[in-house]
Amino acid sequence: MINEQIRDKEVRLIGEEGEQLGIMPARDALRLAKEAGLDLVKIAPTAKPPVCKIVDYGKFRYEMARKEKDAKKKQKVTEVKEIRLSPNIDENDLNTKANQARKFITKGDKVKVALRFRGREMAHMATGKQILDSFFEKLSDIAVVEKPAKMEGRSMIMFLSEKR
Repeated sequence: MINEQIRDKEVRLIGEEGEQLGIMPARDALRLAKEAGLDLVKIAPTAKPPVCKIVDYGKFRYEMARKEKDAKKKQKVTEVKEIRLSPNIDENDLNTKANQARKFITKGDKVKVALRFRGREMAHMATGKQILDSFFEKLSDIAVVEKPAKMEGRSMIMFLSEKR
């Protein structure tokens, strides 16, 4: 809220240089802001009494947008990459998939390992569990199991993430 939108009786006022001007009626604070040729902006509406600051509102909005943009730049978005396996996968293929998962994990992403059962392969769940365990063993130096292997429909799914 700015200028006339501020309806509180009393506000804690901060000057344009950041100095405390104390608690005063909102009308007086608005008068001081007008005399300085600036705006009265409510920066902490939940405080008792609300905190207002004398600033140039256009510049204030620009600074806030800048801060939000910088904060967004700094945050790391973790993606979930998926590796698909089948119950009759060969050792070399498993090593290749493990190396691919290793790249994803070292980059900071999480890895979803899905072992898909088709047709009569559903009868051999134990072999599927062993394949996922051996897959994890190949990555145990850099990864931890975030969610252990679990059946979801026709797939056995396990999530791996980077060791902290």
